[in-house]
Parts: sequence; structure tokens; C-alpha cells
Amino acid sequence: MVRPVSDDLAVRTSEPQQATRQPRRVAEPVASAASFQQVLKVAALRFSKHAQDRLAERGLRLSTNDMQRLEGAVDKAAAKGARDSLVLMDDLALVVSVRNRTVVTAVEAGSGQERVFTNIDSVVLAQ
Repeated sequence: MVRPVSDDLAVRTSEPQQATRQPRRVAEPVASAASFQQVLKVAALRFSKHAQDRLAERGLRLSTNDMQRLEGAVDKAAAKGARDSLVLMDDLALVVSVRNRTVVTAVEAGSGQERVFTNIDSVVLAQ
């Protein structure tokens, strides 16, 4: 008879005892790191309403190439464990919630606004 001692251990006993709880199910391990990277690639970036408004106000449009660069920068930040990143791309600064894969705001380098970014834990230079 096997009696659970903890979530991860079991002790074999000779006397029959009734198990008081079901053994914990363990999730299947991920096949490989490559499959994790593929999952990241599939998840497209979203833009918050605020970021959409800022881009529209300034007449800024991101090309397909710009989006690929931005997604690559977010992937790099995620790989390093970042939560909220400032992504610098050409003359554009984007604050991105890496966990949610959401662009929170966008600021053009030439704008007259104050350029202080708070509540970020990393900066990524998009290539």
C-alpha cells in the first residue's frame, strides 16, 4: 500500500491505510525550449487605446518591418524576464507590457513632451 506523505513523496507501508487525498497531477513537461519560443512568436502584439491614440495624433504608422522589429525586441525582453520595457526604435519610444504583449504608449523623439519614463524595468534597442 502506498500512502502519500507529501505532494511529491510517497512511503510504502505494509499495513493497509486509507489514502485521505488524491495524488497531485503533474503537468507534462514542455517538449523543448524551441516550442516555447514558437508560442511567443504566435502571440501578436496589441496596442492599448492610449497607444493607438498617440500614434494617430502624431500621424505615425508602423510598417510590417517596424512591427517585426518591435516583436523581436519584446521577445528579447521576455527572454530576459522583463515585465515592462521601453523599446527604442529609430525616433520612436514605446512602453510595452511584456507580460501582456501590449504597447502601452508611444512617444516620438522630436515631440515637445517631457521624456521621463517610469515603472519600467528594462530598455531594449530595436534592431
